Amino acid sequence: MSEASEVVVVTGGSAGVGRATVRRFAQSKAKVGILARGNEALKAARADVEQLGGEAIAIPTDVAYSEQVEAAAEKVEQRFGPIDVWVNNAMTTVFAPFLEVTPEEFRRATEVTYLGFVYGAMSALKRMVPRGRGTVVQVGSALAYRSIPLQSAYCGAKFAIRGFTDSVRTELLRRNSRVHITMVQMPALNTPQFDWCETRLPNGPQPVPPIFQPEVAAEAIFYAAHHRRREMYVGRSTVKAIVANKVFPSILDRYLAKTGYRSQQTDEPVPPHRPSNLFHPLRGDPGAHGGFDNRAQSISPQLWANTHRGWAALIRRGVGRSRGRGGLQAAP
Repeated sequence: MSEASEVVVVTGGSAGVGRATVRRFAQSKAKVGILARGNEALKAARADVEQLGGEAIAIPTDVAYSEQVEAAAEKVEQRFGPIDVWVNNAMTTVFAPFLEVTPEEFRRATEVTYLGFVYGAMSALKRMVPRGRGTVVQVGSALAYRSIPLQSAYCGAKFAIRGFTDSVRTELLRRNSRVHITMVQMPALNTPQFDWCETRLPNGPQPVPPIFQPEVAAEAIFYAAHHRRREMYVGRSTVKAIVANKVFPSILDRYLAKTGYRSQQTDEPVPPHRPSNLFHPLRGDPGAHGGFDNRAQSISPQLWANTHRGWAALIRRGVGRSRGRGGLQAAP
């Protein structure tokens, strides 16, 4: 099927990475089902798609409830036809030491960030597997391999998603199915979640630098939807975190115990009555970007090399030959 006629579903598609992903697929004239909770942001996301030349249906959905996810999948197929790509992206979290998180908060973060992926994959695969085609993209994180303090619920969910995805992949292989499931591990991203997540920190939460714009993540998701990669790492920082954790995890434990609290907070105190979207959607349209535009990178050389392996190999070969002849050396 050509990209121009793809039917795509994006959960958490009204803000942050999801919003950037919706726009990226719209640029290819896809038909996009946008699933999220906030009506105003959903309408704005649908307008983005239509402005870019795609078609969209915006469906208010809380992915923590399987029946809502299934009903949304049915609406998308009734409107546009068979789903080709399903992107699981919706998330929520609590920034706080574990002992300060209530059971209700931990359950809610887990139901959205982990079970939302399970329910999304369930609704997608029950349609894709009988047809013998389709792709499920699981939006992950470096934190699916290397946990950090103050985000126990989020890290636990991302680890769980990785284990769940690997299990489902083996079952698809057992079936000799052409349906593909892949996971894209993200770096720190400049999204609105840091403005509205639940927090008990004295200062405002922030992503751990280096920070990338959500469009970098969207480009990786779009690539993963159209190439049969088992898993993709986005950003050099993601690669370093995953590899370092395999080599010396205990050293990283101690390092993060010392630095992980400070690196996840800005210099600004949390304002009183700060809004939180943990249990209820917030009004308005937050868009794709958070408050760190002045610190966020719009490109990732690592992602370019990952998605252009042939060119990257030629460049490395050319650099090697140049060094062998004593010529100019490329910067690392």
